Amino acid sequence: MGKEWRSWLSLMAVAMMFLHVNLVNGDDPYRFYTWNVTYGDIYPLGVKQQGILINRQFPGPPIQCVTNDNLIINVFNSLDEPFLISWNGVEQRRNSWQDGVYGTTCPIPPGKNFTYVLQVKDQIGSFYYFPSLAFHKAAGGFGSINIASRPRIPVPFPPPAGEFSILTGDWFKQNHTDLKAILDGGHDLPFSDGLLINGRGSNGYTFPVDQGKTYRFRISNVGLTTSVNFRIQGHKMMVVEVEGTHTVQNTYDSLDIHLGQSYSVLLTADQPVQDYYIVVSTRFTSQVLNVMSTLRYSNSAGTVSGPPPGGPTIEIDWSLNQARSLRRNLSASGPRPNPQGSYHYGLINTTRTIRLANSAPIINGKQRYAINSVSFIPADTPLKLADHFNIPGVFTLGSIPDSPTGSGVYLQTSVMAADFRAYTEVIFENIEDNVQSYHIDGHHFFVVGMGGGEWTPASRLTYNLRDTISRSTVQVYPKSWTALYMPLDNVGMWNIRSQNWARQYLGQQFYLRVYSRVNSWRDEYPIPSNALLCGKASTRGALHQ
Repeated sequence: MGKEWRSWLSLMAVAMMFLHVNLVNGDDPYRFYTWNVTYGDIYPLGVKQQGILINRQFPGPPIQCVTNDNLIINVFNSLDEPFLISWNGVEQRRNSWQDGVYGTTCPIPPGKNFTYVLQVKDQIGSFYYFPSLAFHKAAGGFGSINIASRPRIPVPFPPPAGEFSILTGDWFKQNHTDLKAILDGGHDLPFSDGLLINGRGSNGYTFPVDQGKTYRFRISNVGLTTSVNFRIQGHKMMVVEVEGTHTVQNTYDSLDIHLGQSYSVLLTADQPVQDYYIVVSTRFTSQVLNVMSTLRYSNSAGTVSGPPPGGPTIEIDWSLNQARSLRRNLSASGPRPNPQGSYHYGLINTTRTIRLANSAPIINGKQRYAINSVSFIPADTPLKLADHFNIPGVFTLGSIPDSPTGSGVYLQTSVMAADFRAYTEVIFENIEDNVQSYHIDGHHFFVVGMGGGEWTPASRLTYNLRDTISRSTVQVYPKSWTALYMPLDNVGMWNIRSQNWARQYLGQQFYLRVYSRVNSWRDEYPIPSNALLCGKASTRGALHQ
């Protein structure tokens, strides 16, 4: 029996398990993927590097799906080290087992495979996947996830003539193993060597358009350390979606995209027929890096005229004002037919306030990063498995305080306890001189406020309680704060992390355990029958039925 036939049988078996055990609606379609993860030579900045390829592709293959689709993704790990994939922005409703970070999921051993079973439940929008272990993200292994609305759900703009996904961000010429060694040695990374657009450096990619037609660009910053600014010569961009939220359709000459964030913009090809620069540049860096691609009109002579368009560089206020201009389209439908404005997030009383402050301590002579004076260290067992099997000695609830203490920084496998269906105010406080970017797995949140200086209760008077956007990744400007309202409506073990990949690797992350006292499949799916077991959970196979 061939490998392809065995793979198909494996996928069908897992799909049937998911249908039977997890009670997925039988009307929701299934999409099947088989991915082989390998090393391969790549030359994104003109220098040979060891990349991580998926089905021989860098970046990896896109996932095109529709709200509520079930995604059955069989991942073969052909590397010589353990591997995991996580799904940035996919909420994994009732299903943190599939989140693909080490706090929830055992790594796929070399030479083995694991089948992820996801459902993009009640979601639309632009997201991406990435490798979550061992600094693999610096070698590739990422790709786009585009979730379209169901056919009967109205979308607040006409269907575009075409769509393009752009995965951009900073890149290093060193292999990921060398970068990891720098961090393991207690040092911060050097400045990035360049920027990429869809895995290529300048002039490596062309986007073809027809004059008079409108196109959708889905743009994600999949980089490691820097915010970027995106712009297209001679054209304005209309923002229509931010990480699953349809927005008020404002137009911009350029757009700041911070680490881990995703945007959809509409561009109308309304200029004379020729080529135009697409430019991405670093933000808030002393040295400005640029990468360029080409927007090519059909019948263009193939030349670009004039200099590339300039953009903002270190201006904080410019970026803050743009962030505040993003608004929720209250009359538009989201993944369901009811208007987005029907959820009155600002009228719900918060039940808890969590304040999270980042820092950059030196511990035992080595650079670390921390939240509320705790620098995260991974346990020897995924936290979700330890919680499920009641394994002692892996983590302790309350091992990170829910407000800054000002005390000395220490190393800990930090887990914060939270109650299912609580409605939480979260304030990220940044006392450092650089921009932070944070992601919360398993949830979306409403960005109710941003401001300079220290957050105080009086800052609530400035909150937008009517029409702010909801998203899953948010920036915090230097010496500033960002406030969120977040419904804790998803039971599980969820990673809260810096999207600066060096900072998260060196401890700027923790886990939020959202707990329901009712042991019900309505609140959380049971452990998957194909779940990998490792660490202290590796002997619990007899209980894993």
